[in-house]
Amino acid sequence: MDGSAGMNFISVVMHSFMHAVMITGFVFVMMMVIEYINVQTNGIWQKGITGNKFRQYLLAAILGAIPGCLGAFTAVALFSHRLISFGAIVAAMIATSGDEAFVMFAMFPGKALLLTALLFVISIFAGYITDMLYTPQKVLDGFVDRDFPLHKEEMCKCFRKEVFLKQLFSPTRQRVILLVLVTFLLIAVFTGLIAGDAKTWIKVTLYIVILFSLMIVITVPDHFLKKHLWDHIVKKHIPRIFAWTFGTLLVMAVLNNYLDLNEWLKDENNLLIVLLIAVFVGIIPESGPHLVFVTLFASGQIPFSILLASSISQDGHGMLPLLAESKRGFVAVKVVNVIFALIIGLTGYFLGY
Repeated sequence: MDGSAGMNFISVVMHSFMHAVMITGFVFVMMMVIEYINVQTNGIWQKGITGNKFRQYLLAAILGAIPGCLGAFTAVALFSHRLISFGAIVAAMIATSGDEAFVMFAMFPGKALLLTALLFVISIFAGYITDMLYTPQKVLDGFVDRDFPLHKEEMCKCFRKEVFLKQLFSPTRQRVILLVLVTFLLIAVFTGLIAGDAKTWIKVTLYIVILFSLMIVITVPDHFLKKHLWDHIVKKHIPRIFAWTFGTLLVMAVLNNYLDLNEWLKDENNLLIVLLIAVFVGIIPESGPHLVFVTLFASGQIPFSILLASSISQDGHGMLPLLAESKRGFVAVKVVNVIFALIIGLTGYFLGY
């Protein structure tokens, strides 16, 4: 590798790294807000469950549409306790994009909102059709019919003067680190280091989310901060999100620079192959692989129909709890989702979307 090629590769790596930092930073604050709201509304999902199938589809779609894995995990728990139907769990997994939802909202918020709305509508329709045509009785028989044990965690009581002042003047190590990270992110947006060329409404949204997350870090009790923000988000999710984001961005940048991926993707036959690959990659029960197609769409290299098909098929790691409980159930849901992804993706592709 000559000097110019070496410098070019270093430039590609640094650009991918900074882009990954920006995306991960946005994901980080969004996940804190979602985690906070999830704990504050503890128990709301169980209250909304009835024997009405449409309400089950609606609830499942809402759970799936929540960015991250919490909604999908809740839907699996509801299904494993026979509180929602097989069609409803299909709906939840079609609606969800896992942690990639945060990334899509960071990279193309307008299209991400449209995608989320489409997945929401498609998931309800798919849930209804699935229950009408297919009932995997062996899967259902594998679960014990019992009440769903939602764990009643004490609500996060914030703004308690005596606790707040103690946390403010004697913060834990985790709180200090989180304060530094969120403050750095706020400064980065303010100075234009992050989202410098973004539209005004996007910047305003970023300011609101970051400031809200800063309020969360300052005010929540130590227990909530350590268990939910530090152990769950910082230690479990963020390293994996950054690694997948950086890795995907770097691979795609290298392919674009050295293999001229644009020319290959201009061939409609190749795009059809990409669509099929996107659908079947969605079978993998892990967040990350979908980012390849998110990145391709963000750079204008694949049409919306491929991103939609990929999003229908994949569910981040939302299906991992079901895989642990029922291999047969995991396969059944994935097969149904792949069928819907192929039908809708191919239809959209041949209609020119």
